[in-house]
Amino acid sequence: MAGYDDVMDWTSQLLEQLTFHWDHQVRPRLVGLTDDEYRWEPVPGAWSIRPRNEARTAMAAGGGDLVADFELPEPVPPPVTTVSWRIGHVIVGIFGARNAAHFGGPPMDYFSVHWPGDARSALAMLDEVYAGWVEGVGGLDEAALAEPVGEAEGDFAVYPFAALVLHVNREAIHHMAEVALLRDLYRAQ
Repeated sequence: MAGYDDVMDWTSQLLEQLTFHWDHQVRPRLVGLTDDEYRWEPVPGAWSIRPRNEARTAMAAGGGDLVADFELPEPVPPPVTTVSWRIGHVIVGIFGARNAAHFGGPPMDYFSVHWPGDARSALAMLDEVYAGWVEGVGGLDEAALAEPVGEAEGDFAVYPFAALVLHVNREAIHHMAEVALLRDLYRAQ
């Protein structure tokens, strides 16, 4: 970490916010995730990743046999979601689509993704897109962090890339904390 008298390395600082949490909270809390936990529906009507013929929403999306329940606009209040849905959202909406848009990663969106059907595959996919994001951000210098994000980010288009990195950090930390809570609830039932 840079000292007060050193030149600040903004890329490292932005990454450390996410990587510290990932290494000390997120990944340790995912050790031992079972397929039952991955699919567990804590309440009736929970959104999940499920076989296409069992979809519960009109906009359920996915490119293979499995789809993720969702609707736009999102219902108010939003539905409770499963571990599989939350991890899927982080895979596609937080890291994967942004890796594709900004760092040359493979195309990824909610409509074409082939959702993982089990915990092990989901964690492997999560690790892959996380690593792509960390590598991509790690390659940005201070000038690149100050550049506008661009059209791929819609409302973020005019914001500097650093603002997008902070947003992604916030979203990943938030959603993975929800996964940890769902694991706690599963264990306590």
